[in-house]
Amino acid sequence: MSSEKSFVAPSSPHVMNTYGRLPVALSHGQGCRVWDTNGRDYLDALGGIAVNTVGHNHPQLVAALQDQVTKLIHTSNYYHIPLQEELAAMLVERSGMTNVFFCSTGLEANEAALKLARKFGHDKGIERPEIVVYEKAFHGRSIATLSATGNPKVQAGFGPLVEGFIRVPINSIDGLKAATAHNPNVVAVFFEAIQGEGGVNPMHMDYLRDVRALCDERDWLLMVDEVQCGMGRTGKWFAHQWAGIQPDVMPLAKGLGSGVPVGAVVVGPKAATIFQPGNHGSTFGGNPLAMRAGVETIRIMEAEGLLDNAARVGAHLKATLEQGLASELASGAVKEIRGMGLMLGIDLAKPCGALVQQALDKGLLISVTADSVVRLVPSLILSVAEAEEIAAILCPLITALLKEAP
Repeated sequence: MSSEKSFVAPSSPHVMNTYGRLPVALSHGQGCRVWDTNGRDYLDALGGIAVNTVGHNHPQLVAALQDQVTKLIHTSNYYHIPLQEELAAMLVERSGMTNVFFCSTGLEANEAALKLARKFGHDKGIERPEIVVYEKAFHGRSIATLSATGNPKVQAGFGPLVEGFIRVPINSIDGLKAATAHNPNVVAVFFEAIQGEGGVNPMHMDYLRDVRALCDERDWLLMVDEVQCGMGRTGKWFAHQWAGIQPDVMPLAKGLGSGVPVGAVVVGPKAATIFQPGNHGSTFGGNPLAMRAGVETIRIMEAEGLLDNAARVGAHLKATLEQGLASELASGAVKEIRGMGLMLGIDLAKPCGALVQQALDKGLLISVTADSVVRLVPSLILSVAEAEEIAAILCPLITALLKEAP
């Protein structure tokens, strides 16, 4: 590390106190590394929380954004935006779906999905549509997406929540059927293919296929939140594709713009005509700069084989972590290392929030979610050597934490 000086927070910050920030400010990055304002470098295993798909300061992305800034940053959806058509066509081709609505964030994309489901129900004559959501889910922090979220801690203090949600456990088709039996108001099933904030909990492949079949049988929309697990993170464009299914509605964001705010709702034929002019919109959604970021992200991903890289390096990282934590896995102190590709969670048998600062001190950026799960979602350009470096730093920290007295 080039410096041991610590960042000093401003004495009178004017930013609202909404984040528990670490004592560091980052100034620049290159690939999977970032540097702070004191010149110290870090290996970035967080990737802006699954956002920086092609890493930091990618020359092709930077050049494209610089070029776009000289042309148009923003106009309005009153007018045709050719880059929207280009990015929509790319997403349709890779998803096998038919149409796209653009917004700016994952929250917006999920909010749009909820509106689609409700209007789908109203168009069928259902006065009070209900949507199935899941335990431990996280879909955003607006009032509606917060209501769909399955975390009482983040909901606390914001009631009354929005009605119209039925909550079920993950990976239980019997639980889903029991919760919706004889209920004519159900219109959709909404879940993350791999829960992110809830602890990196994947939906099982058989379960995904069973839910798809149930939605077909009962004329429900299958809505798969791919905001965090999509855009190549698991080794396929979208995590649900491992099950060989196709949703009716698919919200995207995070990695779609490699750091430029981009959200999208990709839909199939069943949902393609639900929204009509005046039903929904977004001021910044689909602006030329964001669309250029999305187009260039996909081009770079394909040119550099980043889906294959995510699968290969992710599997190596998982195996290296399992080897480094073998005794802890055997004892149950580490419950499980789960996930797919470069979306991995290390589930500990005790809270581990202290690891975030400890890893930072060792030059590694990570996060802890669901209190006891270390989450790793680095850029998809991560190398095998960098994966081994992550494990070399992280495994001893986890081992030491687990040995501490309760």
